[in-house]
Amino acid sequence: MKNKVLIGLSAILMFAVLSSCGKVPQADIDSTNAAIAAAQAAEANVYLPDEFTALQDSMDAISASIEVQRGKLFKNFGTVKEDLAATVAQANELAAKVPGKKEEVQKEAETLLNDIKSVVAENGRLVVRLPRGKEGAAVIDAIKADLAAVDVSVAEAQSMFQNGAFMDALNKVKAAKEKSESINAEIKEVLTKARIRF
Repeated sequence: MKNKVLIGLSAILMFAVLSSCGKVPQADIDSTNAAIAAAQAAEANVYLPDEFTALQDSMDAISASIEVQRGKLFKNFGTVKEDLAATVAQANELAAKVPGKKEEVQKEAETLLNDIKSVVAENGRLVVRLPRGKEGAAVIDAIKADLAAVDVSVAEAQSMFQNGAFMDALNKVKAAKEKSESINAEIKEVLTKARIRF
């Protein structure tokens, strides 16, 4: 009789343990999704895109693991809970890193916006010295159009910077600086070949 009672109690206890491990940890899933959303709201996806993608990949892997467990007779979400807790910590850490990275990008964009001014000014000064010649006028017009496009890009980058879109401003001004320096080298090459001092 005692054995039957013990076996019965053991079976109930085992079922209780298995069913507690077998419930989808919805509260943990919700808090993980909230932590990821908070990291995105802090612009982790903009300023730390690789790390944010890794965070999303972690959540995708956890979701896949949850689906696997759902398909099993005896479900065990123990590891899933651990992974969710680790992902929450990762999301919080990522969100905390954003202000430092944002400040770094802001300073870099500001420096480049100041640096490009001298290149743009020099290009404006040198373009008028280019030899006109037979085909010179068309070349000068093309260079002037490129310089105007650089000016527009710099103005857009400046506007983005003032609106707090530092990463967009940085990307825009980097491209403009590269183009401006390329034009500068082209103008100097032409002037050197024509033996015109600059």
